[in-house]
Order: sequence, then structure tokens, then C-alpha cells
Amino acid sequence: MEKLKKFINNAFEPYGNFPARKDVEQELLANLTEKYHDLKAQGKSDEDAYQITIDSFGDVAEIMDQVKYSPQKIHENEFSVHKILKETFKIAKLSRSKFSSTELKQSDFSGTNLAEADFSYSSLAESNFDGSELIKAKFRAASLKDATFKGANLTDASFAGSDLQGARFDKANLTNAQFKATGLKGATFQNATLNNTNFSHSDLRDISFENMILSGTNFDSTSLKNTSFKNATLQDVSFHHSEVKHAIFDGTKMDKITYALLKGAKAKLDGAKIQ
Repeated sequence: MEKLKKFINNAFEPYGNFPARKDVEQELLANLTEKYHDLKAQGKSDEDAYQITIDSFGDVAEIMDQVKYSPQKIHENEFSVHKILKETFKIAKLSRSKFSSTELKQSDFSGTNLAEADFSYSSLAESNFDGSELIKAKFRAASLKDATFKGANLTDASFAGSDLQGARFDKANLTNAQFKATGLKGATFQNATLNNTNFSHSDLRDISFENMILSGTNFDSTSLKNTSFKNATLQDVSFHHSEVKHAIFDGTKMDKITYALLKGAKAKLDGAKIQ
């Protein structure tokens, strides 16, 4: 299907023409095409089948974690890359989770124990997870627009490739949580725990991390336009390849290494403090 082929090509465009790109794209196209036809057989319209298929695509960054940029290493690992891709789609297709790939809009899961639950590929817009135990829960490529996770325990949870616009994580424990390649416009994190949280390749425009303590947090390759770290404390925080010059660091406290890296990336640090 030409639309799927174009979608995959655009997804990998930022990574250039790495040696295994053609083979990886062909593998993904075959799996996505199969999923599209399965959805059509279930009675979905062309547009709905296409949208659900691309929503299930997940996180390109995770695929690229398996693809090394060294031509020699790519050649050596080519078989393992294809094996990983096949297994990923096999698991997604055959998942036995009672929550994955389901319609769960506006569901109330507040105060429940959902440790290690798999909500991947599900529609969960406006759902309530306040105060829930969600340790190691998976929300891969899920629709979570305006969902709320206030006070939830999301240690080691994964949101890779999900739509989290307007989601609320106030007072949530997000230690080691993965937000790779997620859309977070309008999301809130007031008084959340963000130790070693990974936001790489995500859209964090206009997000506030003001007055927070961030330790080991990863903001690599993120969009940070008008993102505020005002009066926050940064400890071993990473901002590689991010738009730091558009972020706000007024009164931010940080270690010398973080300060040096931000300064080198032309961040505005006039009101920042080294500690």
C-alpha cells in the first residue's frame, strides 16, 4: 500500500540512508500491510484501518536502538534486527492481554493494581488511572489524550510512541519510566518524581518542570520550545541534540557538567545557578 510505504519512509527519514534501511523498511511494510488487511477483513473502513495500523507502529527510536550506525555492525546484526522486528509484531498481534488493542475511552481504573498490565495499541482517551499501581505497565502506541495518572506509581512503565497530549501526571512516580517519541503537549507533571525518566525524541513544548528536582532525566533530541525549568534542580540531566536555546532556565540549579553542556548548546543561562 503506497500510503503505508510513504509513512514508513517519512518515519525513518531523520536517520538518513543507513545500510540496513531498505531491508528494515520492507520488513515493517510487510507487517503493517498484513495488519491493515486484517482490519479491513474485520469490517473497518479504509481510513480507520489505515489510522489504526499507523497508530500501532510504535517508536522508531526503539527500532533504531537495535540498528547500529556502523556499516560493519549493521551487516553483522542484520539477522538479529529482522528477528526483533518480526517478534515485535508477532507479540503485538497475538497479545493475550485483556487490555491491549481495545477500545477503553473514559474508563475508570483509579486506585487499582495494574502492575505489568499491557495497554498497548489501545484507545484510552480521558481514562482515569489516578492512584493506581502501574509498575512496569505498558502503554506502547496507545491513545491517552487527556488521561489522568495523578498520584499513580508508574515506576518502569513504558509509553513509547503514545499520544499523551493533555495527560496529567501530577504527583505520579515516574522513576525509570519511558516516554520515547511521545506527544506530550499540554501534559502536566507537577510534583511528579522523574528520576531517570526518559523523554528522548518527544514533544515537550510548553511543558512546565518548574520547581522540580530532576535526577538522571533524559531530554535527548526533544522539542523544548517554551519548556520551563524555572527554579528547578537538575542533577546529571541529559539534553543532547535538543532545542535548549528555546527553553527557560531562570533560577535553575544544576551541576557543572550540565551547565557546560547547556552553555555549549547556546541555552540562555543568565539566571541559572551552578551548585
